[in-house]
Amino acid sequence: MRTKIMLDSTADIPRDWIEKLDITTIPLHLTWPNGTQEDDDSRDLSVIKDFWRRLEISEKLPTTSQPSPGEIRSLYEKAFEDGYEEILVLCISTGISGTYNTAKMVAEEFDKPIYVVDTKKASAINSLVAKRARELISEGKNAEESGKILEREIAEGRYHAVFYVSKFDFLVKGGRVSKFQGFVGNLLSINVGLYIKHESGALIPFKKVRGEKKAQTMLLNKILEEVPKGSTVDVILVHADNENGINALKKLLEDTYVIRKMTTSIMGKVISTHVGPGTAGFGLYWVK
Repeated sequence: MRTKIMLDSTADIPRDWIEKLDITTIPLHLTWPNGTQEDDDSRDLSVIKDFWRRLEISEKLPTTSQPSPGEIRSLYEKAFEDGYEEILVLCISTGISGTYNTAKMVAEEFDKPIYVVDTKKASAINSLVAKRARELISEGKNAEESGKILEREIAEGRYHAVFYVSKFDFLVKGGRVSKFQGFVGNLLSINVGLYIKHESGALIPFKKVRGEKKAQTMLLNKILEEVPKGSTVDVILVHADNENGINALKKLLEDTYVIRKMTTSIMGKVISTHVGPGTAGFGLYWVK
């Protein structure tokens, strides 16, 4: 049985994985204050670098929005027209976006199997969810069976996503903290740790530290609360214009875990808009 896997564009999937895992991405959208609209539809580094630059110089940030029912319906229809017999859809957490609800609502219009998963995660960790999905399908499981295994593993805390945000100015510009907090953050080089809880799928700030080196240690300590030292893991490092940050995280993780596979990716337009250039972090799948 031919199974199409779909990810929404917040998954920040490495460009070469799209073909390798036979992925279709569902683009989210951005609207700038002047009304200009664009899609989160590129994994090209030059395009994303240009977007990071525009975020940095813009006085006000774009707003982001989920795909419409019609857009999702068209992608489902195309998959079936292309000969796929079923679809497995992996969506950003419902604690962050309504994309899952729309994808599931549209799936109910079809008389062919479409299984929609709320990953309770966002950004590159969902690329590891997709990789796991393709492994399960390759073992002979169908979309629903694979989706239910993924849901169980998510509930068990097998998937983790943790980041640090290094530019308080950006958070002020986005209205996420007050100007006073922004001033103090700038003055003290404050970095904020963010973690996506697997129980609720909510993105929560968990700690603030001064200096990027301490921020990297902060992320390692956070993941050690969830996944014991010496565990076998898959890792995907992800950043928004902060390669030095992920290089430091790579070394810390290599010294802490048995890494089965490690790769890197860049944050796309939607996730970069929410956390800002300078962000670095990783997604981790606990193999056990």
